[in-house]
Amino acid sequence: MTPGRWCVQLLLLGVLGGCDDMGVQPKQTNYFPLAPASVPADVVQFEQGAEHPPPVTSALLERGQERYRIFCTPCHSELGDGQGMIVQRGFPAPPSFHGERLRSASPQYLVEVIADGHGVMYGFADRIPAQDRWAIVAYIRALQRSRNAQAANLPAAVREALP
Repeated sequence: MTPGRWCVQLLLLGVLGGCDDMGVQPKQTNYFPLAPASVPADVVQFEQGAEHPPPVTSALLERGQERYRIFCTPCHSELGDGQGMIVQRGFPAPPSFHGERLRSASPQYLVEVIADGHGVMYGFADRIPAQDRWAIVAYIRALQRSRNAQAANLPAAVREALP
């Protein structure tokens, strides 16, 4: 054995001999134990949806319209007919919100589809909070009602103002 190799082996033996079991070292605990923070009542935890829809107000519909335009319009279009810009570029068309199947679908179903996705639509649970999902569903319901509205169902004052 060469003297250089002998020195390297002796050095490695010295280094390894200095190691001990680090799992039994004394630990410092210089922190203050704190109780878990409480979560405010209006905050929804991740992957926990609001179970009941909020009351429909004009503020909720405005929020829903804003969120719908951001997240839904590229595929579903402003009208909700499934002919958004992505579809015009060759992506598969989603179903129209004005079809009987989606008009009769429960609001909870629509919220779950927004969160988990369906078909080629990916889930938006990590991008859209639960309260915003309910707002989007409220806006979708307003789109559906406006598409199928009858002038005879409007108040007289509103009918008179129509062209």
